[in-house]
Amino acid sequence: MSMLRVEQAYDGELITEIALKTPEEVDAMMTAAMRVYRDRASWLPAYRRIEILKSVAGQMSAQAQDLALLIAREGGKPLMDARVEVARAIHGIELAIEGISHLHGEQVPMDLTAAGAGRIAFSRTEPIGPVVAVSAFNHPLNLIVHQVAPAIATGCPVIVKPAGTTPLSCQKFVEMVHKAGLPEDWCQFCPAKASVAEGLITDPRTAFFTFIGSARVGWYLRSKLAPGTRCALEHGGVAPVIICDDADITAVVPSLVKGGYYHAGQVCVSTQRIYVDNKIKADFVAAFKPAVEALITGDPTSDKTEVGPLIQPGEVTRVEQWVSEAVDMGAGIITGGSRISTRVYQPTIVDEPSPEATLSTSEVFGPVTSIYGFDTIEQAIDRANSLPTMFQSATFTRDLDRAMYIADNLLASAVMINDHTAFRVDWMAFAGRGVSGYGVGGIGHTMSEMVEEKLTVIKRST
Repeated sequence: MSMLRVEQAYDGELITEIALKTPEEVDAMMTAAMRVYRDRASWLPAYRRIEILKSVAGQMSAQAQDLALLIAREGGKPLMDARVEVARAIHGIELAIEGISHLHGEQVPMDLTAAGAGRIAFSRTEPIGPVVAVSAFNHPLNLIVHQVAPAIATGCPVIVKPAGTTPLSCQKFVEMVHKAGLPEDWCQFCPAKASVAEGLITDPRTAFFTFIGSARVGWYLRSKLAPGTRCALEHGGVAPVIICDDADITAVVPSLVKGGYYHAGQVCVSTQRIYVDNKIKADFVAAFKPAVEALITGDPTSDKTEVGPLIQPGEVTRVEQWVSEAVDMGAGIITGGSRISTRVYQPTIVDEPSPEATLSTSEVFGPVTSIYGFDTIEQAIDRANSLPTMFQSATFTRDLDRAMYIADNLLASAVMINDHTAFRVDWMAFAGRGVSGYGVGGIGHTMSEMVEEKLTVIKRST
């Protein structure tokens, strides 16, 4: 039996080991999911799905501190932010409950032409079928809620594969779902190797595939899906911010400290490329540098820690190499620029990395922001739009016309005005464009993806 070693992100200490599913076990899971889906008598009515989700939310509230500590231990997210994640996950369950009332069809007028006269038609929503959810490590509870709660709410059986580094929050959530009364075949926990999971994803019985992770893996898996399988992909970006010369620097700095260094930059919309008008660049750097240096790094289970570890030691090495490459190509280091330990990297600011440097072209997924000066708004917009990754972006200005001009011209799925790129609430649409994703996330939007409309047409006898 192959075992998965689950370690604390901060120091590598063993938390536990869990058994990985074999190909035969995974196939049996899909067979079970397909069996309950095909048996309409086993479908749960809306009120039962509501009761189950309410029970899960109650369990999560009662165990909120333990869940936050688990997130901090396995994923390295600072406890202060892990508590916020738990609160968001609970609210996500509540949003799924609310969304159930919107799962309805409509009457369709048929007598608009003579061909349809004498008929009555109406549509109903039905669950799309077995859902396979593959999740990421950086929000190990809330991302699971975003992928699994909509499946439960819509009545789809779901098989969920967590990230190999952070499976315990997912396991705990699935246990809560079962304790709430959902039969096990309707929600199955599937820790597995990537090669085994790929067989599940590409299984022709999979009706909907939801993926959160790297663009390379996501687009590869989409290319392998069986005909008829729908999907939603959420990848990352290289999020740009444009700071205009009239921006309030005292407001900009704390916002970008949060946007750039929250969860050590391991967020798909973390602020990474900061374009600052050259008229105020020196003033911005003078304020931004001490604010970043003041961040408290260390053990994520401490209430004081603001920046924890990267998920694995190899990620520290990678970020270190990217920063060194940028320096070799002519960039300057404003602060940071080296590792604190094998698992923790200093919050770092890089000045003017080359447009060809990896820091300028790829998602760093680490505690590093880069600053670039510009002379015209058009120049900043062109640079911000220079990559195929298009997710959330931001601008800071006190001029409404200028703000709207920038928002209109940035290639992005969302533009934040006077806020950082990582802002999100769980009911808003959340999606990447271009290389950054496919489909639309957000609890309600995902529920819409997991149902199909069925039309019923009745021909009157008289």
